[in-house]
Amino acid sequence: MEKSIAELRETFKNGGTKSISWRQSQLKALLQLINQNEDSIFKALDQDLGKSPVESYRDEVGVLKKSVTYTLSCLEKWVAPKKAEVPLLFFPAKAEVMPQPLGVVLIFSSWNFPFTLALDPLIGAISAGNTVLLKPSDLAPACISFLVETIPKYLDNKAIKVVAGGADIGERLLQLKWDKIFYTGSPRVGRLVMAAAAKHLTPVTLELGGKCPAIVDTLSTTPSKAKVTAKRIVGGKWGPCNGQACIAIDYLLVEEKLASALIELLKKTIKRFYGENIKSLKSISRIVNEHQFQRLVNLLKDPNVADSIVYGGSVDEEKLVIEPTILLDPPLDSEIMSEEIFGPLLPIITLKNIEESINFINSKSNPLVIYAFTEDETFKKRILSETSSGTVTFNDSMVQFLCDSLPFGGVGQSGFGRYHGKYSFDTFSHEKSILHRGFYPEIEPRYPPWTDFKLLFIKLAYEFDYFGLILLLLWFKRS
Repeated sequence: MEKSIAELRETFKNGGTKSISWRQSQLKALLQLINQNEDSIFKALDQDLGKSPVESYRDEVGVLKKSVTYTLSCLEKWVAPKKAEVPLLFFPAKAEVMPQPLGVVLIFSSWNFPFTLALDPLIGAISAGNTVLLKPSDLAPACISFLVETIPKYLDNKAIKVVAGGADIGERLLQLKWDKIFYTGSPRVGRLVMAAAAKHLTPVTLELGGKCPAIVDTLSTTPSKAKVTAKRIVGGKWGPCNGQACIAIDYLLVEEKLASALIELLKKTIKRFYGENIKSLKSISRIVNEHQFQRLVNLLKDPNVADSIVYGGSVDEEKLVIEPTILLDPPLDSEIMSEEIFGPLLPIITLKNIEESINFINSKSNPLVIYAFTEDETFKKRILSETSSGTVTFNDSMVQFLCDSLPFGGVGQSGFGRYHGKYSFDTFSHEKSILHRGFYPEIEPRYPPWTDFKLLFIKLAYEFDYFGLILLLLWFKRS
């Protein structure tokens, strides 16, 4: 392992990854990898997570194709130095900001989107000109096997490497020095990553999660909008890996008087999308492994939680399947309401007034996303100004992840740092500031009191920038 990292560092030192042509060639090769192995990717995702081809293309293959294509179209503009304004006091001078690669990057990816969460950060690291060691999660063995076998066939193996293994390999990697660590996963492991990075003062991006709420305030509007709301909630809860996603809706907030109508709409939509019972479920992912399956089953075994189930609740231990399950007002002190669910269980919390949702959200850790279905512009402004989250999405779910022009990342307990599109390039770059000055004119006043005049000049120059040029024009004789 140390030999591989030494090769990555030597490759970066030689400067080959800094050329635009190298970056473009690697991005094109990555796109070729995806295009030529689409069926193999589908097969690996089905083997590890039971994802259908439609879900696999939507959340993995399509996302990556779009990301690579967008990056290639913008790369030359991103790499070019940007002019910066210079105070007139410094005349004649010019300034610019030049993005530079950080160096040797370590990327830890998660199992729930084994290709997107591995290769999308890799796109950013390559576009910025870094060398990379990618460590995918061992909980998706078919996907990690595909990445280990396939990436060396397409990408520059001296600059981009993939390593397989479990927690022991991850711990060994964290003991080494890196120029950047990018981690996607749980807050518990995120803390370990930060602690290890602190030893070398390594910058870190943490993409974590949290309990992402959805505020529902549209059911009292037109029936058609209420149906669209239900469809987008169901898609945003069970669509992404059967709820095993950091941006999946974790729980709903709705007024008491609208709860029954919401539940009925959700039931109808679930049956339409996925089937009516656990034996006939279709187009829905399974739980990743027995440990995660049992964790979710244990959430439902709490007697008070079990009493709150209003739909679903059936499990198939042999196939590791839990059907979409809706709970109405489970105890707020139960584990299902205190920890991120990361599965197909959806609690609905009722409120007297929907504006109470702001205080409810603020009583918990910062979510990665707040979803709000509302047409009340005043309420929207309150949500934006009075809550803190990585993202806010109004009247839809999940789509913000696909928007390359928006940064994706958390705040507080949901992580920090951001990526996607230009933000990925920035995350793996250092913006070097550069100032160019000439030697002339060099002005120095002759008369006393010299110190008092310097102080006056400095005060005017700082307070009114244009005074710098005026005083130069009106300056006294040089000594």
